[in-house]
Amino acid sequence: MGCAPHNGRVRILLVEDDPSVAASSLDGLRGLGFETEHVGTGQAALDVVTGGGTVPDVVLLDLGLPDIDGQEVCRRIRATSEVPIIVVSARGDEVDRVIALELGADDYLVKPYGMRELAARVRAVLRRTQTPASAPPPGAQQIGRLVIDRRAQRVHLDGQEISLTAKEFDVLSYLAEDPGAVRRRTEILEHVWEGHWYGATKTVDAHVAAIRKKLGDPGWVEAVRGVGFRMGAPEHA
Repeated sequence: MGCAPHNGRVRILLVEDDPSVAASSLDGLRGLGFETEHVGTGQAALDVVTGGGTVPDVVLLDLGLPDIDGQEVCRRIRATSEVPIIVVSARGDEVDRVIALELGADDYLVKPYGMRELAARVRAVLRRTQTPASAPPPGAQQIGRLVIDRRAQRVHLDGQEISLTAKEFDVLSYLAEDPGAVRRRTEILEHVWEGHWYGATKTVDAHVAAIRKKLGDPGWVEAVRGVGFRMGAPEHA
């Protein structure tokens, strides 16, 4: 299986012999938050992936390399490594796509392409190939990539612990008891604050806003206009 991203950042090896294409790709990928290394030959790519050092999380592999054809590079990498490979090539013929995929490539993108599409392909490949997270603790609730451990009062997203305040945890935990069910603000106040809150219900909105920010996607807690909130799950969860 592919390696999990290091420190939350995805490491990409770009294998591209055209300096101008490589420069624009590096700028675009780094601008989107990826750690990117560049090599210009097939042998250099093999040295990085199979040389015993730190293996990248994803390889972006051009086929038209000056020393070794990209298809052969793909075959050699796959013979010894499970690192995800996305072929990025000007070769758009179906036969080239089929051969690359049969040699072990995980995806194929035809040049020219947009950076956001490339980033989406990278994330999709990682979701398919990363080692599954360890099983949640006994009694913990799992909703997609989110794990809520009420016994330990801890929340993990993609295996990383999310630091919530006690009230934020209680709000999230209450909504997660029945995912998809709408909870009115007054219900949340009564359950979480146990009837000891006499101010405006906007305190619920403030806590939800903090939870959404920490989880990185508002889709985890959906607002129902004029009513309250419900536990959701983003499409990529």
